[in-house]
Order: sequence, then C-alpha cells, then structure tokens
Amino acid sequence: MIEIRRTFTHVEQIFHEFGPVAETPLLRGAIGVVMTNPFAGRYEPELLPMMHALQPVGVAMAERLRAAMGVPAEQIQSYGKGAIVGADGEQEHGAMWHVPGGYAMRELLGWKGDRDAYAKGLGEVKTGQPGNGLSIVPSTKKVGAPGTTLDVPLTHINASYVRSHFDAIEVRVPGAPLADEIVFILAMSTGARVHARMAGLAASAISQWDGLR
Repeated sequence: MIEIRRTFTHVEQIFHEFGPVAETPLLRGAIGVVMTNPFAGRYEPELLPMMHALQPVGVAMAERLRAAMGVPAEQIQSYGKGAIVGADGEQEHGAMWHVPGGYAMRELLGWKGDRDAYAKGLGEVKTGQPGNGLSIVPSTKKVGAPGTTLDVPLTHINASYVRSHFDAIEVRVPGAPLADEIVFILAMSTGARVHARMAGLAASAISQWDGLR
C-alpha cells in the first residue's frame, strides 16, 4: 500500500519582520512525502488499514525533519501537519494522516501515550509521565492540482492556547500531487513568531499540562 515517489524538505530562518533582529532566529521547517494514492479514482469505504500502514512513514519523516532543521528534539516548540490530495482522490484520504503524522511528532518530542488506542477511537490513553507533545497537532488538508500550496498551521507543543505560537508555514512540492498522488506534510518550529507581542498565555506560564493551558 505504501509507494513513496519523492520527499521534499524546506527549512527557513526568520531574523526579523520590520522590527529588531532576534538574538536567536526562528527556525521553521516542513517535510512532504509524495506517495501513490492507492484509492485514486474509486471510493474505498475502509481507510483505517492504510492509516495504520502509514505509521512508520510518519516516524521516519518526523526524525528526518528534525535532522534537517539541525536541532535536538528539546528545541522544538510548535508543530503542525497537513495533506494535499491529488484530483483523483478525496479529502478524506488526507485524514489518514491524522494519527501517523501527528503522533510521530508527539512521540519524537517525548509524549507518552497509546497511539493505537487513539487510532481505534478510544481517546488519548496516557501511559507514565506526560512528557512533551501534550497538545493536539493542528491540521489542514485539501484536494489540489500539481504545485498546490498548503498553509500548515502551527501551535505550541504543550498548550494550544499559547497565543505567541499561533503560526503557519506555506508548503508547496513542485509538480505534486499528480492526480493519483497524495502529499503528506509535517511541520515544526523552534519558537514563537519572531515579534510576537499579542499578550495571552505565555509558554513559560503553562500550568495545567492538559494540552490546552
């Protein structure tokens, strides 16, 4: 079921946006894997086997993105995921990425839980200490033509309400997806927007450790 055609990695440094130069630039990165869509051109009622088959792909992509960014997992502060489905597929095919993409990054960052239980619809079953990666990984998906861009949302890894980390990274894989392809995307960054100053919950003030506040 898994046929990878290409991978694409993008890393950027942001020093300033009309303001003072940051002492440490914000680092944002994204990785896209271009795969054959085994369900292109037809309706498949049962997608869960493919979602499970994608889990090792997510793990490999998360580590490859971290390595491309050149930072240890401890420096990752926000994350997001997405999918662009080729024209012969449907939006629900992009939803197959929710568990394998999101939980790959959360586990890379130290989250302790049972992803298989979540994949079966049992909710988040935590095991041991919470670790990092407590917040849900934001996601977006759409059906598009080759060269379609996707704004992948980013939020803080431990609390979704940390306003300084509300961000997005634009991802485009040249020439993909073809009609029978899917682009699955992971994204991570090392901090807040470079000039964040909109008040709200600060990352240093996270207290409830419930993935929200």
